Amino acid sequence: METDAGGGEDAVEYFFKKRRIHSKDALEIIWYHAANRKARMKEALNSDAHMIEADVVFGSQGPIMAHPPETDSDNTLQNWLNEVLQSDKGIKLDFKSLSAVEPAMKTLLSMKHCLARPVWINADVLPGPGGNSSERIASNHGYTWEMVKEMEEVCRALCQPVTFPVRAALVAPSWPQLHWLLQQSERYSLTVWTAREDSYSLQDMSSIREDFDKSRIYYDLFEPQMSELRHAVKKKIKDHV
Repeated sequence: METDAGGGEDAVEYFFKKRRIHSKDALEIIWYHAANRKARMKEALNSDAHMIEADVVFGSQGPIMAHPPETDSDNTLQNWLNEVLQSDKGIKLDFKSLSAVEPAMKTLLSMKHCLARPVWINADVLPGPGGNSSERIASNHGYTWEMVKEMEEVCRALCQPVTFPVRAALVAPSWPQLHWLLQQSERYSLTVWTAREDSYSLQDMSSIREDFDKSRIYYDLFEPQMSELRHAVKKKIKDHV
């Protein structure tokens, strides 16, 4: 699950006001992943990405930017934030160790006056269907009612926006459950992600947009599927004009 620890404005609204996107459509948001080491961070800052994602673990210098099994980095969380906050990029911090959470949140709190932007805090809180096994993903039926109700119960008392990462291959068979989840609060959104080995339909990705507010369904897919989805959506809009 991901919560927004920034200025309270969701990513779509923020980038629309900045004129970085043309409409209040979460499909327009571009992601840059694993911007951990300084070279990758600088590449991300010079890219067209709206949201920069990096991984946080606890190292000898406190919270550092690395993805397990790596345990060291040339970039601390403090340095990473100092650099990224000079841009207008949004931030997504993916916590990979529990020991990094408290000191990292203290660092963010000390910089709260600078965080007038989307700041997403991501962590694995509840088990989802299939875990990392593609075979289990292929054999299960998606997110159950029990799962989505537990998600809602955990997040009900929060005041921040919450986005639920959901696997693209499981969105269509789970849409009644996910649709219900989105209906429980205007603070909730979905972030549709995929593993490289997953199989899913672009038609399914496009059709769920017709059922719900387009500002509340983010897509974090690999290329060329991301570009193909954007092209298909633009064509559909053009055909209806």
